[in-house]
Amino acid sequence: MGLLDQLAGQFLGGGAEGGSSPLLQMAMQLLQNHEGGLGGLLAQLNQAGLADQVKSWVGTGSNLPVSGDQLAAALGPDTLGKLAGALGLDPGAVSEQLAQGLPQLVDKLTPNGSLDGSGDLLAQGLSALFRS
Repeated sequence: MGLLDQLAGQFLGGGAEGGSSPLLQMAMQLLQNHEGGLGGLLAQLNQAGLADQVKSWVGTGSNLPVSGDQLAAALGPDTLGKLAGALGLDPGAVSEQLAQGLPQLVDKLTPNGSLDGSGDLLAQGLSALFRS
């Protein structure tokens, strides 16, 4: 479970044991419930003007930052509202936290600079992290 431990430690600031962080819950809900999964989410972000950021997250170089406002505009109020409601958080807090973690999560899920196999990795990883 090396990648999962690394993901939990670096992206979430904690281990996979015990409960799960709100940021992990946000990421899981966003990626699992988004039409098309990770690829669909990245396509939506590309279409919303974040192509340079997405390319850097998937690629093997440095990750370009994204702001909470940029993510809020790209994801739309419905998506953020659903995430916020499910977690009991403000939509602004959700977008800011996702802006901090999404680039690293996408980077970890695409270690070879490609989406190939990322869906399986995501499903396995999130399943393992959320087992009780």
